Amino acid sequence: MVFLPIFYTDVFGLSAAAVGVLLLVCRYLDGVTDLAMGLIADRTNTRWGKFRPWILWSALPFGAMTILTFTTFDLTPGAKLVYAYATYSGLILAFTASNVPYSALTGVLTPDPSERTSISSYRFFFAFLGGLITQGLNIPLVAFFGQGDEIRGYSSTMTLFAGIAVFLFILTFLGTRERVKPADQAQTPMRQDMKDLLTNTPWIVLFVTGLLFVTFTTFKQGVTMYYFKYYMQDVPLAAAFMIAGLVAAMIGTTLTPTLTRLLGKRTLMTAAFGLAAVTSALLYIPGPGDLTAVFVLSSITELSTGPIVSLFFAMLADSSDYSEWKNRRRATGLLFSAGTLAFKFGTGVAGALTGWVLTLVGYVANTQQTPEALQGIRLLISIFPAGAALLSVLVLRFYPLDNGLLGRIGRDLTIRREELPV
Repeated sequence: MVFLPIFYTDVFGLSAAAVGVLLLVCRYLDGVTDLAMGLIADRTNTRWGKFRPWILWSALPFGAMTILTFTTFDLTPGAKLVYAYATYSGLILAFTASNVPYSALTGVLTPDPSERTSISSYRFFFAFLGGLITQGLNIPLVAFFGQGDEIRGYSSTMTLFAGIAVFLFILTFLGTRERVKPADQAQTPMRQDMKDLLTNTPWIVLFVTGLLFVTFTTFKQGVTMYYFKYYMQDVPLAAAFMIAGLVAAMIGTTLTPTLTRLLGKRTLMTAAFGLAAVTSALLYIPGPGDLTAVFVLSSITELSTGPIVSLFFAMLADSSDYSEWKNRRRATGLLFSAGTLAFKFGTGVAGALTGWVLTLVGYVANTQQTPEALQGIRLLISIFPAGAALLSVLVLRFYPLDNGLLGRIGRDLTIRREELPV
């Protein structure tokens, strides 16, 4: 989300409009494969469980496709576009095979809703830490490895990151266990699973919320490099900007369990979106020299994303319990894949809109931008995200799972599972 758009336009040589279409097409394909992966994972049965083995099996393909996506060759413009589609599609397919089962682990490591919130907070604290490392080091590593050659710099940097990722995926496989087993062991038809999904009100609300949240973050992250390169005119400062935001997000993540106990999941998420909407809109105001205002407003926005993303996956696990409680069938992988599908659709929509807006305002790579182009960049990092966050506040009013209902669901499911034969 952060480096691929500017890599494609300013390093690889694709037009902003072509990149917008590429992100939209590939992400929508990715969303469809998410659903397929969720169904496949639910029907996987190994001695390691349903979800853990996919993290192991997909580790090397994911690392290899990461390297290929950020490796370029001397090709014609048409061949470059074909290569970008092929490698990015391969990357997101490998990511799907890894990330859908990985996300579903939240629902099977423990049946306790509070523990799930804690697990999700730990998960995203370290996810933001990973983002801090990659976003903070990417620009200096590209310069270090490339020595003026950005193509070589990106390829070498992503090779390093991919190697670390593969190691951590294997570590995740080795260090986890699946403990929650569905009360109904019979395999249900896929059509029935999809019907259960589309009648699950908590999941529907979370799907729309997830789509809007990733639209919000993709607008901001996808245009950050453009904002600092052309509006602030200080590319190295982008690394400090991203680090500050990620540190703030990590703080928000660590506060999530405590705030959840005080406010409840829905209220906390609604408040976080409201704060993000206000501070994002205010980010439109600062000029190129107002560094303090830019950093403070952005950091407050990112502080709010910590609780949002942590609660989203904890609440998906709750919606999985709700489905099992209501229908006496559990499809954890499908529910989580449909949640990540919202993330993929949001990334595709915002990525495409970013490319199209840049084209509409006359953006031309590696040149002095016109006032209209700079205006478009400022809108993409402030007003557009604020709109998505505000819509999320409205959608969350329809989320039905409060603490009382979650407690009842948990008690009923515990009784059912205790009645299962060993």
